[in-house]
Amino acid sequence: MDYTSIFTLMRAEVTLTAILVLVFLYDLVAGERGRRRFSAVVCGLLVVQVAASLLPGGEGELFGGMFQYHPMHGIVKGVLAVGALVVCLQADTWLRREDTRHKQGEFYILILSTLLGMYFMIGAGNFLLFFIGLELASVPTACLVAFDKYKRYSAEAGAKYILCALFSSGLMLYGISFLYGTTGTLYFGDMAALLDGSPLQVMALVFFFSGLGFKISLVPFHLWTADSYQGAPTAVTSYLSVVSKGAAAFVLLTVLVKVFAPMVREWQTLLWIVTVLSITVANLFAIRQRDLKRFMAFSSISQAGYIMLAVIGGSALGMTSLVFYVLVYMAANLAVFGVLSVVEQHTGGKVGLEDYNGFGKTNPRLALGMTLALFSLAGIPPFAGFFSKFFVFAAAFEGGFHGLVFIALVNTVISLYYYLLIVKAMYITPNDTPVAAFRADRCTRISLAICMAGVLLLGVVSAVYDGINLFSFGL
Repeated sequence: MDYTSIFTLMRAEVTLTAILVLVFLYDLVAGERGRRRFSAVVCGLLVVQVAASLLPGGEGELFGGMFQYHPMHGIVKGVLAVGALVVCLQADTWLRREDTRHKQGEFYILILSTLLGMYFMIGAGNFLLFFIGLELASVPTACLVAFDKYKRYSAEAGAKYILCALFSSGLMLYGISFLYGTTGTLYFGDMAALLDGSPLQVMALVFFFSGLGFKISLVPFHLWTADSYQGAPTAVTSYLSVVSKGAAAFVLLTVLVKVFAPMVREWQTLLWIVTVLSITVANLFAIRQRDLKRFMAFSSISQAGYIMLAVIGGSALGMTSLVFYVLVYMAANLAVFGVLSVVEQHTGGKVGLEDYNGFGKTNPRLALGMTLALFSLAGIPPFAGFFSKFFVFAAAFEGGFHGLVFIALVNTVISLYYYLLIVKAMYITPNDTPVAAFRADRCTRISLAICMAGVLLLGVVSAVYDGINLFSFGL
C-alpha cells in the first residue's frame, strides 16, 4: 500500500486523529495551570485542522474504493472544522465553571470524535465505512447532549436523543441490508448500475432517507429536536444545529447522486413532500415558542427544509448551493447561539424571549450582532443569508420544482415574522429589569467576530461561492 497516498488523500482524517491523541494526552498531563489554556490549545490545533482540510489535492480512493477523496470533500471538511472551532471558542466560559472545569478534556474529545465520524461519512465510498462513520458521530453526540447529566433537562435530552438515534440507525441499517440483498454489493459505484426501482429498493430508499432525516431534523423525523436542543448545554445545541446537520445534508446529496441516481423520480417525490412539511410545520411551531433554544430548534428544522431545496435537483448547482448555504447558515446560527450562551452564563440561565426585552439598551453590541444574524437567517439583503437562499431557490427552480420554490418563498415571509419577534423584544418591548450590561469574554468576542465576518462578507465576496462551484458534481 502506498502510505504517501494515505497521508495525501486522508490528511484531514489523519490530522484530526493526531489532534485527538494530543488532546487526550494533554488532558492527562496538564495541571491546574495547564487547564486554563485548554481552550487555546484545542482551538490552535483546530486552526491547523482547517488548513489541512482545505489544502488542494487531486481525486483518489483508498482501501479498494471504501474511502474516496474529492476536492469538494476537503471543502466540506474544512467548513465543519471551522464550525467546531467556533463552538469550542463559545464553550470556553461554560467549561470554566466550577462544575464543568474538570470535564474540559471529555468535552473536547467528544467534539473531535464526532467530527472524525463525520469525516468518514463524507469520504465513504462504501456503506460499511459510511455506517461506521455515522455511529462514530452519533454516540459521542449523545454523550454531549447529556453532558450536564445531573440537570434534569440534560439527562432527559440525552435519553431522548440516544433512543431516537438508535432507532434511526437501526432503520437505516435495515434499508442498507435491502440494498445489499438486491445488488450483492455495498460499494456506491457498483450499486448504482444494479438498481432497477424494485419494491425492496424503494423501501431501502425510504429507510435510508429516514435515518439521515433524523440527523438533519426533517419532518416527520424531527420530534426529538426541540427537547434535545432545550436540555443540552447551549454550546452542544449550537454544534448539533449546524455541524451535524451540515455533514448529514452533504452526505445525503452525495448518496442520492452516486447510488440512487436510477431512482431519481422516487427520491425527488419523497424530498418534495418532506421539504414542504419541514419548512411549513417548523415555521408554524416556531411562532409559538417562548424559550429561545426551542425557538432555534424549530428554526433549524425550517432551515433544513431550505437545504433540501439544494438537494432535490441533484445537480452540480445544487451541491454548490448546499455547501454555500451550510457555510452561511453556520455563521448566522452560531452567532445567535453565541449570544444566547454568553447571556445564559452571565444571568444564571435566562433563555426566555421575555428575558431579552430591553436587551438592546443594556448590551447594544451583542444585540446588534444577534440582529444581524437573525436578519441573515431570515434572508434579508444585503446579508449573506439572502444570497444563500437565492442560490438554493435557483437550484430547485433549475430542476423544474417551481411550485416548491413558491411554497418556500411564502414560508420565508412567515419566518421573517418570527425572527423579528426577537428583534422587537430587544429594541422595542420595554422591561423594568433588563439583562444587566456586561462584557463578553475574549473567546466569545473572537467567535462572534468570525461569525459576523461570515454574515456580512460571504454574500458579497463572490470568490467564496465561485471557489466552491469549481469542484461541484451532480447527476
